[in-house]
Amino acid sequence: MAARINPSILAADFVNLERDLGAIATADLVHVDVMDNHFVPNLTFGPQMVGRIQDVSPIPLDVHLMIDDPDRWAPGYAELGAYSVTFHAEAAADPVALARRLRAIGARAGIALKPGTSAEGYLDLLPEFDQVLVMTVEPGFGGQSFMGETMPKLRSLREAVAARGLDVWLQVDGGITEETIVVAAENGADTFVAGSSVFRGEPAERIASLRSAVAAHAH
Repeated sequence: MAARINPSILAADFVNLERDLGAIATADLVHVDVMDNHFVPNLTFGPQMVGRIQDVSPIPLDVHLMIDDPDRWAPGYAELGAYSVTFHAEAAADPVALARRLRAIGARAGIALKPGTSAEGYLDLLPEFDQVLVMTVEPGFGGQSFMGETMPKLRSLREAVAARGLDVWLQVDGGITEETIVVAAENGADTFVAGSSVFRGEPAERIASLRSAVAAHAH
């Protein structure tokens, strides 16, 4: 399994964002956390800023919407050209209709689950999505510690994807380091969001180290 490493610019220097985007050019996608200070108690980027990131980023955008009413707002991020748009199951009124709309615009459609949200109600809907994001911290802030208790949910999703022969990426976000990335990979993740562990150091080296950690424990 080739690991996809998606650095989160939540940990970047916002004043030097274009520089930091260039520093992660060896990654697969850039993870862009959109927070609205309602769904989560923090505020980050809106469509205008994401559009500018799209303009200058050397790699595609993996947009993660931690916002209320994604049914209304998510399609706009797909229209900006984002490669992938992920919305939260807890916030969407009609996840399947929204995923279909995102796909129709041309983006990959992802659904995110908070640590306390069960995957059971979504297993039969997996063909409607291109990605499931298992939050390994509570959404809203960077720098939190990895929650190992989310791994059974990840395993159940991997088993369901494999049983159906689906091409659905399983992403984890929160507390990803060289140690925890191995745990997540062993439980079925193939796409990894890393913030602090990439930007607290030389980003290209940190990305390579994360890839190597997964490769060394491939199964």
